[in-house]
Amino acid sequence: MRAARLIKMVLLLQSRPSMTAAELAAELEVSERTITRDALALSEAGVPVYADRGRAGGYRLIGGYRTRLTGLARDEAEALFLSGLPGALRDMGLEDASSTARLKLAAALSPALKDAPSSAAQRFHLDAPGWYQEPRTPDLLPALAEAVWTDHRVEARYRRPDGEVTRDLEPYGLVLKAGVWYVCARAGATWRTYRVDRFTAVTTTGDRFDRSPDFDLPAFWSDRSADFARSLLRAEVTLRLSEAGARRLPYVTDRAAAEEALATAERDADGRLTATLKVESEEVALSQLLALGPEAEVLTPASLRERFTDAARRWAKLYG
Repeated sequence: MRAARLIKMVLLLQSRPSMTAAELAAELEVSERTITRDALALSEAGVPVYADRGRAGGYRLIGGYRTRLTGLARDEAEALFLSGLPGALRDMGLEDASSTARLKLAAALSPALKDAPSSAAQRFHLDAPGWYQEPRTPDLLPALAEAVWTDHRVEARYRRPDGEVTRDLEPYGLVLKAGVWYVCARAGATWRTYRVDRFTAVTTTGDRFDRSPDFDLPAFWSDRSADFARSLLRAEVTLRLSEAGARRLPYVTDRAAAEEALATAERDADGRLTATLKVESEEVALSQLLALGPEAEVLTPASLRERFTDAARRWAKLYG
């Protein structure tokens, strides 16, 4: 633990002109007294750490010292490719590896490129969760992430609507979708996707599996998520849309279903479009299409049209 901290301290000093004891203590999460002891230990080991005294003082490396400890370990290199996802790295337990990797990269850069990491970070940021959602890290995510990184089989208990089941899984990859974590895994000869927050237990068996070279996580997720979205659309609604309603339809319901409906819509003498839209259910269609207000008229099914009629009556009563 201390050796890793000393290496990190050297890398920090190599990447910056100088740092105060308070700054180093904050970065390394130790006390300033520990920083003093670590600086002395580095100096005794031959690392030229110099302490500037006084109010504006701090620690710096002298003589253009460059460490050769900038080679990336495997977990650091892998974490580096995820460095644009700080929340995801923290959830998977890779925050320390990512931090060390970034320091090694910064230490290896030429002086003219020292501002590259901060420059990029100030220009691009990915915020994965959706609006109005408080992201929650599943308790078993780090265990699954470790199994994914090391290609280890796991025995897992999974909560379903009809009760818990036990599965032996080969976890191939993790996906973060709108703040929700999923694991793509092979169970026997079947490929499946599971929500991580529904696992109640995960135990690594100690056995490694041979990863299929044909598995492509982005392609697998794209296919499965598209299949899942289509599987939800079990009902149809016939709509009569104004131009404004047609423009807004893709923003209130499934975009692919809306675009398909508009592509086959027919225009009547009044200039309105009659379209058949695939929806999840009448309840979902009601909540989505109410957002279009008078720009959309439900023609069928009759039961859904009656729901809109009832909503219109209550609106009229409410607003007089």
